[in-house]
Amino acid sequence: MSIVLVGISHHKAPVELRERAALDPKHAAGLARTLAGDDGEAVCLSTCNRTELYLADESADTAEEKAEAALLALEPELGPALYRLRDDDAALHLFRVAAGLDSMIPGEGEILGQVRTAHDGGATGPMLDRLFRQALQAGRKARSQTGIGESPASVSSAAAALAEQVFGDLRGRSVLVIGAGKTGELAIRNLVSRGASIAFVANRTGERAEELTERFGGEALPLARVEEELARADVVLSSTSAPGWVLTREQVERTLPVRKGRPLFLIDLAVPRDLEPSIHELDGCYLYDIDDLEAVVAETLADRRREAERAETIVAEEADRFRAWQAALEVVPAITSLRARAEQIRDAELRRAKLNDAERRAAESVTAAVLNKLLHLPTIRMKQAAAAADGVIYADAVRHLFGLEDER
Repeated sequence: MSIVLVGISHHKAPVELRERAALDPKHAAGLARTLAGDDGEAVCLSTCNRTELYLADESADTAEEKAEAALLALEPELGPALYRLRDDDAALHLFRVAAGLDSMIPGEGEILGQVRTAHDGGATGPMLDRLFRQALQAGRKARSQTGIGESPASVSSAAAALAEQVFGDLRGRSVLVIGAGKTGELAIRNLVSRGASIAFVANRTGERAEELTERFGGEALPLARVEEELARADVVLSSTSAPGWVLTREQVERTLPVRKGRPLFLIDLAVPRDLEPSIHELDGCYLYDIDDLEAVVAETLADRRREAERAETIVAEEADRFRAWQAALEVVPAITSLRARAEQIRDAELRRAKLNDAERRAAESVTAAVLNKLLHLPTIRMKQAAAAADGVIYADAVRHLFGLEDER
């Protein structure tokens, strides 16, 4: 039984190509069932960065052709971006994916859940079930035994992490959002995930502000009311496309007496900047712009890459374990046939002997012990040989020496 992987990812396929092959979990599960048919195995892993088909089949060539055809049916232009891996290489690739080592950002946390969802929705049998369970184990080990996923690895997550450092705990802290675009939304998600509450969303157009408040809470504001509500905020997050300062030093300074020394954390994600840089000079005000946050991210990514080296070792060990298990499958039929033939001979000889019940029980016990001792070492050696890639040779030799060819 061979494992075949055919897929595309961010390494070779641009986003406009990947999005045409992207499948939601329901459709991914449906495709897996279609590819598996009545007696095959298939899993479809589809995320924003990759769409990969894993098949287990007696014929690797047939499985690869089926997987390629399925992907090209989704998008005919995928051909040049497709990659194809088999057995050990396919397993190692999946283990690296589950550990976040093949992601755009090393150690990103979403992928492990996406691999689990793909496994749950797949048409798995003994081979792919074992492969995906071990991949999930490799991913969990990489995260628990290294620091690959610990530090913020995007501007929005860095902003939230720095805010948490300023306050110690973001639970109950109120956020004033200026601008309601995609960049700001990502930062909002990260702040909310750490316990912060969205108090106000101010935007040039009220419709988008109301959309965000419906999803994350808070009150929609016109931009003119930002200074009015500034005194009540703990965090200010700004990401507009305005040409000048949205919030000046003078405006912030006027709110300080009302704040009574409460710290104010300001995040400026806009280019050009929204918040006047000298705000940072005010007592209790902590201002970070996009360059500050990108410097944090760069340092974080360097840390993650160092941790990735340790994670690679863990993943390689898990891949070796899977390879040994898969290789052992090649010798199991020969071991089973050998034991069955030996038992057949033992039983036939006992039947020929003229023994009473007590003598027969004694003979069965003795001959079973002899048989087990005789077959123990060959069984161990065949399994060891399988792990060293010589298992097929040993298995064929055993079949030939003991005349087991007809039983295959």
